[in-house]
Amino acid sequence: MNASLDGATSGPTVSIIGASGYSGAELTRLILRHPAVRLEHLYAFSQAGKSVSSLYPALGCDRIYRSYEGETGSDIYFLALPHGEAHAIVPKLQAAGKMVIDLSGDFRLRDTDEHERFYGGRKSPDAVMTYAMPELSREAIAGARTVSNPGCYATAIILGLAPLFARSSALPRVRSVACTAISGLSGAGRSSKTELSFAEMSENIRAYKVGVHQHTPEIMQALGTSARNPSFDFSFTPLIGPLVRGIYATLSVTLDGPVDLKEARSAYEAFYRNAPFTRVRSEMPEVRHVAHTNFCDLHVAYAGQHGTLTIVSTIDNLLKGAAGQAVENMNIMLGIDETAGL
Repeated sequence: MNASLDGATSGPTVSIIGASGYSGAELTRLILRHPAVRLEHLYAFSQAGKSVSSLYPALGCDRIYRSYEGETGSDIYFLALPHGEAHAIVPKLQAAGKMVIDLSGDFRLRDTDEHERFYGGRKSPDAVMTYAMPELSREAIAGARTVSNPGCYATAIILGLAPLFARSSALPRVRSVACTAISGLSGAGRSSKTELSFAEMSENIRAYKVGVHQHTPEIMQALGTSARNPSFDFSFTPLIGPLVRGIYATLSVTLDGPVDLKEARSAYEAFYRNAPFTRVRSEMPEVRHVAHTNFCDLHVAYAGQHGTLTIVSTIDNLLKGAAGQAVENMNIMLGIDETAGL
């Protein structure tokens, strides 16, 4: 292993299940250099027996991926698995008292019917973890042993809207939200798909899952309502475009009444004053400003005289939208500096 990437020599041990995907690789990179925890095992079903360096030479890691056979020897487990696979693994880890951070959508939704509608497949009614978005639920995360990491689109959109739904907000009530968000190709995972190849996506952009994207109920749940019985109109158009990483969301909000642009910006700045990774910017954010970081950049871009508000939100989908936020949550659960290793 590259000595420059070696992290702590003592402290809790960490294993990653699903370590060979893009999010798993980012988790590997972050844990290798984390100052407070030690990387123990890397599990990858399809890549078992291969070395990390054969897939990701830049990590400078010569460990071998292993097949997960139900071991519970580590202190902390990150699950970076396809949706539907964590349900079979998490109960045993919970029973063993392990700290678990799940990056899939298996445990995000409280509503069983919504889970089945948007994700497909059955979900146990009691299969719920603490929904772990640090900016909204830091205290709950600190007291949890198992948490569900937010989705990438959901992170960008929820953080872009949360100040409008805060109990302390003096801004007019939200009547509707129209969201258009573009994601980089890595959001689809590492598996090869012709329609996501460079030849298909270079100089191209297209919408998909309009109105039925699986992050929709997660967004509504975090904002205090539901996809089945929403308290405001919400439309979501996800796009995929020719960039590797990043999410860029434009949120067009209609309020019950007009709001001053300076007042709206001040409300956002106050809401995120103690959030180390959410930056309310005075200038228009860009994907390149947050790529390879755990930041979410927000900009209140426009306020119209008839109650319209436009917010732009951007994140790195593999970091703040996945691995980085997962490590942030681990830090909170361990009671250490939230920014450690990030």
